[in-house]
This record gives sequence, structure tokens and C-alpha cells, in this order.
Amino acid sequence: MAKSMKYIASASMVLIKDSTLPTATQNLVMLRASQINGCGFCTDMHTKDAAHAGETPVRLNLVAAWREATVFTEAERAALELTEQGTRIADAAGGVTDEAWANAAKHYDEGQLGALVGLIALINASNRLSVITRQAGGDYQPGQFG
Repeated sequence: MAKSMKYIASASMVLIKDSTLPTATQNLVMLRASQINGCGFCTDMHTKDAAHAGETPVRLNLVAAWREATVFTEAERAALELTEQGTRIADAAGGVTDEAWANAAKHYDEGQLGALVGLIALINASNRLSVITRQAGGDYQPGQFG
């Protein structure tokens, strides 16, 4: 199991470090997917890492209710919509809607969009591994893994 997580973490780090996708967007995406998947470990980690990177408590507290919040940019809202639809694939008969994809593509260039999709896929894999192996949240320290 540890080896699998290292590969996923390594792939995630490449996406995070090599992408021009804004760090704030990356953090919001990883946090929102982790919330949806009920992953306490990843929710803890991404909340703390985002705060450590300068994200505000107001925005962190409103990620789960982003549709009803005024603190996110249109680009971030498009990324959060794509994240929700990409995370809830089994709940939607058609997967990600054409509208959600077009909206994300309106705000992000091809490289950023590729990084966004990869990040959504990898955080969902991480969430599932952590939930299946019952990794608890609460003890994570910012930067603990890199």
C-alpha cells in the first residue's frame, strides 16, 4: 500500500510543481474532492496546506458551499464544478457535462486544463486509498510529505 501511495504522491507533485494552474485553485480542488469523498486524512492535509500557503479561513470554510459564496473567482468556480462532477462520476449518468467542461476550458489553457483533470483523478485515487485503509485526519502538519 505504501508503494502505491508513493507513486500517486509523486505523480501529484509533478502536476503541482510543473503546472501553471494556480496554487490556490489546486488547493481548492484537492480540498473539495476530499470533502466529497469523506476523506478525513486528505481534508485535514489539504486544509492545513492551503492555510499554510496563505489561503484565508473564510474561503476554506466556504469551499463546501462554493455555489452560495462570493469569495471565489469565476475560474475557481469552474474548477470546483469540474471537480465535483469528476468526483461524482457514478452519480451522473453522463459524467462531466459539456457545460462544465466548456466553462473550465474558458478559464484555463490546455496545459492547465490537463493538470486540473490529472489532479482531480489523482486526488480521487488518494482519497479512496486513504478511506479504504482508514487513515484518520487531525494529526497532519503542513509540508509533512514534501
